Amino acid sequence: MVTTPEVTPALLEVLDGTVDLHCHSGPSPFPRRFDHVDASHDGARINMRGILVKSHHHNTVMDVLAMKKLLDQAPTPVFGGVALNSEVGGINPSATALAINMGGRCVWGPTVSAKQHICAHSHGDGFPSAAGELYEKEVSIYDGSGDVSEDTHLVLQLVADAGIMLTGGHLDGAAMKDFFQVAHAKGVRRMLLHHPDYIVNVAGTDIDEMVALGVFVEHDLAMYHPDVAAVGWPISQLVDWIRKVGPEHTVINSDLGQEGNPLPVDAYLYVVQQLLDSGIAAADVRQMICHNTAYLLGLEEKP
Repeated sequence: MVTTPEVTPALLEVLDGTVDLHCHSGPSPFPRRFDHVDASHDGARINMRGILVKSHHHNTVMDVLAMKKLLDQAPTPVFGGVALNSEVGGINPSATALAINMGGRCVWGPTVSAKQHICAHSHGDGFPSAAGELYEKEVSIYDGSGDVSEDTHLVLQLVADAGIMLTGGHLDGAAMKDFFQVAHAKGVRRMLLHHPDYIVNVAGTDIDEMVALGVFVEHDLAMYHPDVAAVGWPISQLVDWIRKVGPEHTVINSDLGQEGNPLPVDAYLYVVQQLLDSGIAAADVRQMICHNTAYLLGLEEKP
């Protein structure tokens, strides 16, 4: 186990107001270390401003509303959304409208049901389930003729009208570009590309095109914390990404909450200190973990 760095006033000042857009607290059919209420209390250790809780399998707005009495007494605001996987009917305007109308702040493109994800985990690695077979089916943004489907167009219009965040989920690069191009044309402005070098493996030229549309590029603490055995990349890789894309287009989230992994706040403490020690300016770190994330969640206007 890695020793958490000394929690200095300087480090806490950098982390103050962090917004985590990728928290995998429970409930979930996958093993989780804590629930959404626990996540709120964990976030208070660094005075988090907000947490977006994500499930691959269900609408987390329902969770947040069901836990409302407890969350009202918890220190960090928690928000939910819906991922468009087969468990909610895939690219489903009805599921999207339900999540939005009940206060959802995010619509995730297909993740575990995306062809790219299915191919990446065809041997069953990386996504253990405590619930057995979930009978997931592949979900596509295209219709039978290869065009972006009418349901995808409607989903993206609903997101645009609500002014909330859209992510590309685990779509491949070509599909994600089509997804974001249609979204941009409809007026979606809060857009996020997840971990480009994990599962989705998006090419640099595709990333440049998406950034030009206003898409933010996400990197996750889970990939860079040594106690997360699944990946374990060196901090230099994250530093290179930040310098290539720029902190103004970059978002850093936890992607944590899984059983056996560090708590999100412990990962923020560790990885942020590593970034500072690697020469990334404190103001740039705050741009990526506080301001860009707050904009995407609808807590601030564009930085």
